[in-house]
Amino acid sequence: MTIHPTRDFLVSDHRSHAHPVEPLFVNRWSPRAFDGSEIPEADLKTILEAARWAPSAFNIQPWRFVYARRGDAHWDTLVNLLNPFNRDWAKEASALVYLFSDTLIDNKDGGTRPSGSHSFDAGAAWAHAALQATALGYHAHAMAGILKDEIHAALNVPARFQPEVAFALGRRGDATTLPDGLQARETPSPRKPLDEIAFSGSFAE
Repeated sequence: MTIHPTRDFLVSDHRSHAHPVEPLFVNRWSPRAFDGSEIPEADLKTILEAARWAPSAFNIQPWRFVYARRGDAHWDTLVNLLNPFNRDWAKEASALVYLFSDTLIDNKDGGTRPSGSHSFDAGAAWAHAALQATALGYHAHAMAGILKDEIHAALNVPARFQPEVAFALGRRGDATTLPDGLQARETPSPRKPLDEIAFSGSFAE
């Protein structure tokens, strides 16, 4: 591993790309060890601003975010809405963000209809946020392990909004603070070769 001279994120020596891409895409990864340092509100808002500019079907922009910075009045509430596994390490992050998507589309006649792409579009917003976090020298780790049955009441979320994920934001901490089973996983993961996932003309085995 090598440290980027102006950022605290790791550039993995064993991570390589087969075709030219912006380094930002390769440098983004999802650690669990965070140092608990403060994230300025301006930086958090920049990350969420990047998410705001994600594409969506019909420009509906179905994503919504509920966030807290470490130490503020809502921090414990958001931490306790993670499942126990994620709570143990994410409590050391600098901010937590819960991502919701609007399952309905408002019609011009005042009615609604189901949205078929709300989760897909929310995923695009998450990706924008994660990449912007990396560009600022932070890391973002998304978590599907959240207490979905409790979130609506705890965070005053309207029923039409589906909880998708939470994500932790912060700067990397010491991996030795993690449980033994997680320390070995605290490294950027590789990706499948492109020819295993992208096919010309038809789906290949």
